[in-house]
Amino acid sequence: MSEEQNEISVYESRRFEKALKKLSEVELRSVEDEIDRIIADPEIGEQKKGDLSHLWVHKFKLNSKQVLLGYSWVENKLALYLLNIGSHENYYQGMKKSRKADLKIIK
Repeated sequence: MSEEQNEISVYESRRFEKALKKLSEVELRSVEDEIDRIIADPEIGEQKKGDLSHLWVHKFKLNSKQVLLGYSWVENKLALYLLNIGSHENYYQGMKKSRKADLKIIK
């Protein structure tokens, strides 16, 4: 089986890594499945507007709760940056606070 030339590079922010450490094994496997879905189709999420225009959000259920996975997709670099994962409560406020740090990672 030959390696695909246009392989997507995936990077995780520190905030994302910390959030993953809080998950159980079962939850982690579900999140990994969702990440695989994003890698297969980076435009599966919804791109935000305004201050958060760099952010795409993929929503899914985890233990019957809605979870938001925030990422940035840089098509010309074939790079996917996993920025944050969490519940809807205060999610976007937190993302606005970390906007500068996220943009630094992406560029």
